[in-house]
Amino acid sequence: MASTTKYVFVTGGVTSSLGKGIISASLAKLLQARGYSVTIQKFDPYINIDPGTMNPYEHGECYVTEDGAETDLDLGHYERFLNVPTSQSNNVTTGRIYHHVITQERQGAYLGKTVQVIPHITDEIKRRMLLLGQTGEYDIVITEIGGCIGDIESLPFVEAVRQLRWDLGSHDSVVIHLTLVPYLKAAGELKTKPTQHSVKALSEAGVQPDILVCRSEYPIPVEMRKKIALFCNVKVNAVIESLDAESIYDVPLLMRKEKLDERVINKLKLSKNIDPELDSWKEFLGRLKNPTAEVNVALVGKYVELPDAYKSIIESFIHAGAQNECKVNVKWIQSEHINDENAASMLQGMDGVLVAPGFGERGFHGKLETIRHVRESNIPFLGICLGMQCAAVEFARNVLGLAGAASTEMDQNTPHPIIDMMAEQKEITQKGGTMRLGAYTCELKKGSKAYSIYGKSKISERHRHRYEFNNSYLTQFQEAGMIASGTNPETGLVEVFELQHHPWFVAAQFHPELKSTVLNPHPLFVKFIKAAMNYTKSK
Repeated sequence: MASTTKYVFVTGGVTSSLGKGIISASLAKLLQARGYSVTIQKFDPYINIDPGTMNPYEHGECYVTEDGAETDLDLGHYERFLNVPTSQSNNVTTGRIYHHVITQERQGAYLGKTVQVIPHITDEIKRRMLLLGQTGEYDIVITEIGGCIGDIESLPFVEAVRQLRWDLGSHDSVVIHLTLVPYLKAAGELKTKPTQHSVKALSEAGVQPDILVCRSEYPIPVEMRKKIALFCNVKVNAVIESLDAESIYDVPLLMRKEKLDERVINKLKLSKNIDPELDSWKEFLGRLKNPTAEVNVALVGKYVELPDAYKSIIESFIHAGAQNECKVNVKWIQSEHINDENAASMLQGMDGVLVAPGFGERGFHGKLETIRHVRESNIPFLGICLGMQCAAVEFARNVLGLAGAASTEMDQNTPHPIIDMMAEQKEITQKGGTMRLGAYTCELKKGSKAYSIYGKSKISERHRHRYEFNNSYLTQFQEAGMIASGTNPETGLVEVFELQHHPWFVAAQFHPELKSTVLNPHPLFVKFIKAAMNYTKSK
C-alpha cells in the first residue's frame, strides 16, 4: 500500500497518565515547525460511543470540536499546540468501532459471515486509522492509542497497528512507546525493569517499538540507556528521556533537545534539512516565565476536585496570562460550599471570578451567590455556559425581583423559566440528542464590550448545552441594564450578556476556552485577565 502520508503510532505502558497526549502534541509541534502538515488522532479503548455522557470525574473534560464531536481532552492539547482544528475523525472509541461493525452486520454487509474481532473489528480500526491520511491534507498522521499495553481493551488497537505496519511500507510508519522509569527511594536508584516488561508485552502482541520515550523524575544515565536499548531491541539514540517539566509547553523544546523529531524523521526517511522554526513558541514561553504582574482569579465550579474537568479553562488562563505578561493564580472553589452568608469571605482577595460550565442542580445556588457578590462588588466576572445561565437567573431574582426565577433544568415548575429548553428540543428523550454542539455564528452589537473585546461583529464559537435563555424576558433584562450583546443570527438566541455600569461583567453561552491556543490566546480570556489586572491596581 504505497502512501505519501507517514504514520506515527504512540503507545504507553507501565501506567496510564504518563502524558502520551503531551508527547504526541509536542512531536507534532516539532514536525509542524519543520514545515510538515501534521494531525493527531486519539483511539480510546472504552466502550462509550464518546465521552459526552461521562461524568468529568471519570474522564476529565469533554472537549468539543468545530463539527460538534464530543471528544477526549487530549484533542484540546492537539489544538492548543498545533493551532489547527480537529474533528470527529480525530477521536475514535471502541464503542464507535463496534457500533459501526454491528450496524453493518445488521444490514447484511458481511454476507452471512461470522463477524469476529479479527478481521472485522481490526479492519474497521485500520480503516479509521488511515482516514485522515487519505484526505491528502497531511504529510504525517500521529495516532495515540489510549490505555496501557497489557489492558484487554487495547489489544484490538495494538493488533491493528501490527497489521498496518505490514500493509504500509517499511519507512512509512514508526512506533513510539512511552514508559516509566521509576525511582526507588529505598534503593536510591532508577529501575528499568518495568520498561523491559512493558516492551516485552508490546513485542508479544507483534509490535516492536522503534523509539522509547522514558518518563522519569531523575536524569537517566548513559549506562542505563544502553541497558534499556539492549533489553528492548532499540538503538541507544532511540531511548529518549522525558523528565517532569515545569509546564507542558516546555515539552516540545525538551523533546527537541533529546532529538525525538530527528529520530522520527530518520526512521520515516523524510528530508531533515529544515531546522524547526520555534521563535514564536519561545517568545510565548519567555512571557509565561517572566511575568511583570500577578492576579488571583477564582474558578467556581462543582468538579474542582479534579482539575482535568476544567482543563481548557486552565490552559486559556495560561495563554491569556502570558499574553498580558501576568501570572494567573487560580483559586479552586467548590460551588456547593458557597452560600449567601460566606460568599464575600470565600471570594476575598480575588481580582476576577469565573463561574464554570456544568450540568445539573448540584452547586447551582452557590454559583448564584457568587455572581450576586461579584455583581454588587464590581469584581470582574466571566461566566461560561451554565455560568451565563446562572448570571441570568441571579439578575432575574435580585434585580428584576422575579421571585422563584430559575432554569427549568433545576426547577421544572418555576414561575419564571428564565432558562428553558427550546420547544423542538423537548420532544427528544435520548441523552446527547438535545444538545446544541459545535460551532455556531454569533453577531455582536457594535459599541458593546463584547464587540470591543473581539474587534469584529461576526464571530464563531463552540457550544455544548441543552438549555437556552428565554427571550420572552429579554426586554425586561435590557431595560434593567443586562444587555444581550451577542445573538445567534438564525434563531435570535442570546449568546452573550454583559452588564452596563459594571467594570467587566461578561457571560457567554458558548465555550471560549475551546478555541484558545498558544499562538492565538482567546480574546475573552485575554481581556478578562486585563480587567483583573486593572482591578488589582485600583484596590
